[in-house]
Amino acid sequence: MPNDKAVAFGGTLAEFYDRYLVPMNFAPYAGVVADRAKAFRPNRVLETAAGSGVLTEALVRSLPPEVSITATDLNQAMIERGKGKVGTKRVTWQQADAMRLPFPDGAFDLIVCQFGVMFFPDKRDSFKECSRVLASRGSYLFVLWDDYDEMPDSPLWIAAQTVGHMLKRDPHTLLNPGYFDESIIRADLAAAGFQNVEVDRIERQATAGKAAEAAVITVHGSLLRTAIEAADPSRIDEATRAVEQVMLTRFGEGTVTGTTKALMISATKST
Repeated sequence: MPNDKAVAFGGTLAEFYDRYLVPMNFAPYAGVVADRAKAFRPNRVLETAAGSGVLTEALVRSLPPEVSITATDLNQAMIERGKGKVGTKRVTWQQADAMRLPFPDGAFDLIVCQFGVMFFPDKRDSFKECSRVLASRGSYLFVLWDDYDEMPDSPLWIAAQTVGHMLKRDPHTLLNPGYFDESIIRADLAAAGFQNVEVDRIERQATAGKAAEAAVITVHGSLLRTAIEAADPSRIDEATRAVEQVMLTRFGEGTVTGTTKALMISATKST
């Protein structure tokens, strides 16, 4: 995914993302996605935009040991984080651009992608590439964030609004690109030769121990950090304090508990 925001998830941010944001925002979805993947009874699984491996670990736990799992990501730093996890030793890790997959036609019977498709610069082309490497009647399972405007108590969205105000920017531009219109998604999949599209809307809690922890997680472990550093690196601490104060006002002194919403989409290659 040759996209500035996608490429940003490298180096130090890869470590912070894995340490902070993954447990709060991404881990709550990994189990349900892995369970859905198991229902397809695949033999050869490809994961794209695997990041630091939170879904990969869940796939290893859910899928039988004879199922081959190949996990890919554009960023080598993310791959190295994933490789270092004990639970992913049976996985074949490979750096790969999801827009140009380095695999032969029909190499897999299931492709999974958790919260990566939003970053792909041309969704239809990415879907066509998935179709190419899927076997006949193979399946594609992917997850997208819903509209942040529909997640008013998501800690990340609260932080984005706070940082957006500080930087005088639209908070939507500070996070992943929006891709949640069901009619557009269905049309893009159909154009790439997919059918039997199913869309499930799911919600999960996003929690942190307290406001200060939520501020560190959201400011230091997400693309917000990249935006702040691009504008003025000296304002990281200022942003963290500002977000903490907003979290305190919203959630009080105790546990920060918000809700995130996502779309889980499955489709079948038509031939």
